Formats: sequence, C-alpha cells, structure tokens
Amino acid sequence: MSEPVQSRAAYTRTAVALHWLIFGGIACAFAMGWLMTDMAISPQKLKMYNWHKWLGITILALATLRGIWRLTHSPPPFVPMPLWQQRVAHSLHILLYVLLFAIPLSGWAYSNAVGYPIVYLGLWRLPDLVARNRELGAQLVALHAALGALLLLVLAVHVAGALKHHVLDRDDTLKRMLRWRGTNAD
Repeated sequence: MSEPVQSRAAYTRTAVALHWLIFGGIACAFAMGWLMTDMAISPQKLKMYNWHKWLGITILALATLRGIWRLTHSPPPFVPMPLWQQRVAHSLHILLYVLLFAIPLSGWAYSNAVGYPIVYLGLWRLPDLVARNRELGAQLVALHAALGALLLLVLAVHVAGALKHHVLDRDDTLKRMLRWRGTNAD
C-alpha cells in the first residue's frame, strides 16, 4: 500500500520538531538579549546573561542536530514554483543555517574574550574559544549584535515567504512544516 502524496510532501516529525524548537529558542534568546542589555547591574541581570548563554548553546546543539538530520534525510521537494524562487529559498535556508552556528559561536567567543567562561546550565564549563582580550571582545559583541540583526531580517523574509505561499499561492509550503508525518522513518 503506497503512502498518500500529501504525507510524502511533508517534513519528517524530527525535522518539524527541530524547526519549531529552534524557532522557540531564537524567540526567547532575542527577548532575553533585548531585556538584559537595558537592565541595571543586578543578580537578575547576571542570571539573564547566563540563561541567554545557555539558550544560545542549546540552539547551537539543536542546529547541529538539525544539520545532521538535513544531511541524512532529504527534505521534500519544492512545491511547483519558478526556479528563481527555489534558488532564493535554498539560499535563504543556507544563510539561516550559517547564522544558527555563527551567532552562538560569536556570543561564546565574546563571553570568553571579556573574561567570562560559559558554564552550561551551571554544571559544565565549556572550553574557551578565545583568550581574554577586551579589544577582541568589543569586536565580537558588535559582530554578535550585527549577526542577530541579520537573523531578524532573514527570519522576516522566511516568514513572509511562507505566508506568501500560504495566502497568495495557496500551496502546501507552510502546511508541510505544520503537520506531523505519520511514518516510522522519522
């Protein structure tokens, strides 16, 4: 018995779960980033910085899993659309993956450069990526912020594209990242 066409066009449960977990992590990390930078020095601000770092490391781990999953499990083919749109979508996804690695790594390196180790969940000290160097720290925090702003822009384009497909084109592009595929290959 063959699988319904609609089901074959969906992402795997694992891909969908990782997509939405990463999205949730990014949303929380951005909210924390905005809140913590404007807070007065306090124990709460220090906690917020640690939570932000832990979330960044978690996003990095989830992005690594997502990247491995993507390399070992082909995504469904594009719905019918012009070749230029396929190329834009493919390029946008590559840029998203690059940012999912670059942003946490730049934050990690920034933290190390200004003399603060990352102790993940308060339990495991992660290795320093760079030696303490205040000048480098200033460059890395600027890079971290710039990459974050770029991620916001890329996410806005990603969401706009998904909504365009859903509302204007009325195709299954968005729906296949919202439904769970019912196979054991997930």
